[in-house]
Amino acid sequence: MPATTYAVSGMSCGHCKATLTRVIGELDGVSGVEVDLDSGHVTVTGAAEPDDGVIAEVVDEAGYELTGRV
Repeated sequence: MPATTYAVSGMSCGHCKATLTRVIGELDGVSGVEVDLDSGHVTVTGAAEPDDGVIAEVVDEAGYELTGRV
């Protein structure tokens, strides 16, 4: 399964981690989400490569900013 890692700003606590894990994990085709608060990285795993625009949209709606792929 392909894994794509994104840089996300604004994450600072367990609530941030839980929120992003939930909202990204609800997207079609996503089978796993790993949030690393220390590095500011979110890794998305799924059957196919994720749509960056869709990921950016849900991250933004949750109150964070996707700043690019790592």
